[in-house]
Amino acid sequence: MLLREIVTNRMLFLMLIPTVAFFVVNNYLPMVGIYYAFTRFDFNKSLFDSDFVGFQNFEFLWRSGILTRLTLNTLGYNAAFIILGNIAAIVLAVLVNELKLKWFKKLSQSIMFLPYFISFVILSVIVYNIFNYESGFLNTLLKGWNMNPVDVYSTPWVWVPLLIFFYLWKNLGYSMVIYLAAITGISDEYYEAAKIDGANIFQRIRYITIPMLKSTFVVLLLFALGSIMKGQFDLFYQLIGNNGMLYNATDILDTYVYRSLKVTFDIGMASAAGFYQSLFGFALVMTVNAIIRKINEDYALF
Repeated sequence: MLLREIVTNRMLFLMLIPTVAFFVVNNYLPMVGIYYAFTRFDFNKSLFDSDFVGFQNFEFLWRSGILTRLTLNTLGYNAAFIILGNIAAIVLAVLVNELKLKWFKKLSQSIMFLPYFISFVILSVIVYNIFNYESGFLNTLLKGWNMNPVDVYSTPWVWVPLLIFFYLWKNLGYSMVIYLAAITGISDEYYEAAKIDGANIFQRIRYITIPMLKSTFVVLLLFALGSIMKGQFDLFYQLIGNNGMLYNATDILDTYVYRSLKVTFDIGMASAAGFYQSLFGFALVMTVNAIIRKINEDYALF
């Protein structure tokens, strides 16, 4: 049956080869590296001759408190990104959709979408020039007002709202466009019927627009949950870098894995953290999808 299907649809299967090859090379072959999570990697030995230590790497991460801190930071930031990002995107999409002037509507979309194309490297330069202690815009302004300068790069808690703000600033326009496209697809008949019944603009938004966006919201939520343990490496690394004073409030799993490979060269510990990250994220996605499938099967991914 399978051979007959391949022969019948051989052109479709040939078109699948580049995609399958991509995932095999970039997603499945690297999974062999999971083995290093259970070893004390030695650069003087071959790849699979390092000492097998079982769960010692995981035990160290847990007992040292590193794993707990990294998990809470990663989940906390991503939860804020997902919740605040989707709520703000829905609000903006509704507001833009209600604009009557077409040229102003298009201009608003373009302005809000523009930050999405700014690289995190450029963003880090902008942030540094704002918060630099010696010559940053913020401290220059404070000095001009005869106020004491603020050392932002030595104050961990300040970066929690800052990282959330800059993430939203950069990605809000992209999310808004998705919801705006969903709103555009809502039939005008619903709004016309609501107007005839005497519903004002706020009632139309509440009882028509928002409910119609539920499916889009759930799908985007599930996709976001798929990478909730991955964090936003570019954002955190470019804005924070190797500033150890900020690690307690800003260190996530991705930056820890990268730093373990680049700075301490501890491949075993980095592999253990990466394996935990993937396993936890997989379990979370499967659990949330199962809950959504029980509530409403049509909104589940599978």
